[in-house]
Amino acid sequence: MRLLVVGRLSGQLAAAVKMAMAHGAKVNHVERTDQATEQLRRGQGADLLMVDYNLDIAGLIAANEMERIYVPVVACGVDNDADKAAAAIRAGAKEFIPLPPDADLIAAVLAAVADDDRPLVSADPSMQAVIKLADQVARSEASILITGESGVGKEVMARYLHTHSKRAERPFISVNCAAIPDNLLESELFGHEKGAFTGAVARRIGKFEEADGGTLLLDEISEMDARLQAKLLRAIQERIIDRVGGTKPVPVNIRIIATSNRNLAKAVAEGTFREDLLYRLNVVNLRLPALRERPGDVAVLADHFVKKYAAANGVPVRPLSLDARRALAAHRWPGNVRELENAMHRAVLLAVGPEIDAEAIRLPDGQPLMGAVSGLADNAGVAGVAARAAQTADAVSRAYVGQTVAQMEKTLILDTLSHCLGNRTHAANILGISIRTLRNKLNEYADEGTSIIAPQTGIAMTGYASSAA
Repeated sequence: MRLLVVGRLSGQLAAAVKMAMAHGAKVNHVERTDQATEQLRRGQGADLLMVDYNLDIAGLIAANEMERIYVPVVACGVDNDADKAAAAIRAGAKEFIPLPPDADLIAAVLAAVADDDRPLVSADPSMQAVIKLADQVARSEASILITGESGVGKEVMARYLHTHSKRAERPFISVNCAAIPDNLLESELFGHEKGAFTGAVARRIGKFEEADGGTLLLDEISEMDARLQAKLLRAIQERIIDRVGGTKPVPVNIRIIATSNRNLAKAVAEGTFREDLLYRLNVVNLRLPALRERPGDVAVLADHFVKKYAAANGVPVRPLSLDARRALAAHRWPGNVRELENAMHRAVLLAVGPEIDAEAIRLPDGQPLMGAVSGLADNAGVAGVAARAAQTADAVSRAYVGQTVAQMEKTLILDTLSHCLGNRTHAANILGISIRTLRNKLNEYADEGTSIIAPQTGIAMTGYASSAA
């Protein structure tokens, strides 16, 4: 986690910096907003900007966006002025941290942005076989392609490979190719020279140069357009890049790890992905099995998430009851590890009594897991569930009568997004469309004035369509 603090380093702001460092953040400091943008241009990257709310936060964000630099901002302030805090949020800050700092709030904000506390937890033999292969290739220089359904833990595996590689002390830089629009991704990856486009007032270092000496993760690479695929292929083959608007090649020393939740061989056959690039990336393929294919991991992952979210929320660690474990084992987990993690987070908050029982483990819509429905095994229970399902299906089909195809499509997309708590990648996977198509649809709905659920929050926000999953 790389934190850039912007503002005068007063005693209370210095205390916040010390807390952030105690939670593992690597902290840099500048006093002015223009200095912050200049640091980001030079490749001294940051995962989060913590900015004094007396500074021009709107101007800082605008200057960064003009340079195609997108780093989340949190505001902080000593006086706890509610008007200034609200103005900072309106200007684009994601959160406000009052000073003097609260240790739990600092930890929560850093965890929300970095989410680095994701160890590779597994006990199932099928996953252990993949980990064994990962251990064999981790210290090599080979490019690695990690495949699997959305939510199986591909980025966790990528970080595992990096920490077990010879480059572990160097940067690990991740780029979500699906979350960045095509016209911005090239500059994000390769950087740009001064004057390369309107607003490029200085040279900007891209992710390839940021990752120099370390590892570059290209997440969901199947969403990259064909023109950029050709440029990426040259970078991998020649170990040089060309900044946008540049005339001089720049050497880079990085290891590439790529992930995809789609069948890239099929994408090659369809003409949407370059075959030569696939060969370059797929020196070693690590296919992560879906959670339903590794049932031995459900219980150990559930226990891990219970401990993680009990600590995060300051509540006692309650063990899972026998009925809860049976319910977890019976569920199919279509959202894989991500769905299980969200379910256990809810369970930690909803549980009462000395144990987490099956009733506390619920789906995003509040319904219990099917394995937790009492009496499901007997015939009367099955008949009752079947009858309710038939009634629901009939009500849904009647609701669609009289709607246009476009209206039905919109309803389906928004309902699926709601079910996925705003996660774009998961929703696109369920709908069977690319994340680019989903993003375009959400932008269209936002332009119509429809409230769109923000990623991972479940909160509807007007005009919030194109953010990362």
